[in-house]
Amino acid sequence: MHIALDIPDTIPNVVAPDQDPARAALEAMALEGYRSERLSEYDVRELLGFTTAIQVHGFLKEHGVHLHYSMADLENDIRESDRIVARLRARRTSCEQPPA
Repeated sequence: MHIALDIPDTIPNVVAPDQDPARAALEAMALEGYRSERLSEYDVRELLGFTTAIQVHGFLKEHGVHLHYSMADLENDIRESDRIVARLRARRTSCEQPPA
């Protein structure tokens, strides 16, 4: 979708002096959309053309926006981490067994 905005010439130089005004407007929309929970992390990634989640995290951090990370997310990450550690330990143990 293409959107055109008419902005007074003085505004972009004040709001984003060292940035392309179109990019500044797009980033502002992405930041507000994420802050208000109308846009997901994936939406921000797509909107701004980032290729990784880490780029989104860096962008949000750079602009003082905290990730949406709940206790449920943490608990899920802990379970997944425990599962991976158990699998790695089992693999290491089977590799350390001398051949019969």
